[in-house]
Amino acid sequence: VSHDLRAPLRAMAGFSQALIEDYGQQIPDQGQVYLRQIDIASRKMGELIDGLLALSRTTRGEMQYDEVDLSAMSLRLLAELQAGDPQRRVAATVQPGLQVYGDARMLETLMRNLLGNAWKYTSKVADGEIRVYRQDQDGRQRFCVADNGAGFDMAHANRLFNVFQRLHRQDEFPGTGIGLATVDRIVRRHGGDIEATAEPGKGAVFCFSLTYQGREGG
Repeated sequence: VSHDLRAPLRAMAGFSQALIEDYGQQIPDQGQVYLRQIDIASRKMGELIDGLLALSRTTRGEMQYDEVDLSAMSLRLLAELQAGDPQRRVAATVQPGLQVYGDARMLETLMRNLLGNAWKYTSKVADGEIRVYRQDQDGRQRFCVADNGAGFDMAHANRLFNVFQRLHRQDEFPGTGIGLATVDRIVRRHGGDIEATAEPGKGAVFCFSLTYQGREGG
C-alpha cells in the first residue's frame, strides 16, 4: 500500500517541479503559486504515509524487552531537537535515573513524539521549559513530559490519541495528527496507559505508565 501510494505522489511532485524548471518563465506568477501548492500537498501526503507506517509498526512484530535508560534517551533526543533548531533557547531538565523495561525501539519512538511535541508547542513561548520526570501515583510509577507551551482545552482531550485528530490549526503548529496515536499504541503494547492534562496557554503534561510484562521471556 505504501509503495502504491508513493508512486503517484512522486509523479505529482516530479512533474510539477519539471514544469517550474522547464517552463517557469512562461507560467504566470499565480500559476507558479499553484504548482508550489501541489508540491507542498504531495510532501504533506508523504509525511502522512510515513506516519501511518510508523503507527502500523507499533502494532506488529515481536517486542524485545530490555532495560532502557529513559533519562539518557531523553537527553539525547532533546540534544537532537536543539541541534535542529539552534536559535531556540529551551530550559530542559531530565530527572536522572529513569530506568524502564521495554522495547527500546518503541520507547524511543514514544519519547521522540512526546518531546517533539513539547518542543513544537513551546516554540511561541519566550522562555520555553520542558521537564521529564517520574511520579508515583497509587503505587505505580508514571513517567511524565511537561512543557509550558500552548496547552489545550481539556474539553477536547478525548480526541488527543485518535488518528488525524489535532487540537491546533495547521498554520499555528504543523503536524500530521498521528504522533500521539502512535504513543498511545506503544504504551498499550507495554501494558500501560497514558493521560494528559493541560490548560490553554499554560502548557501540557503527558504521563504514562509501563507494566513490566515480558520480563519472564515475553
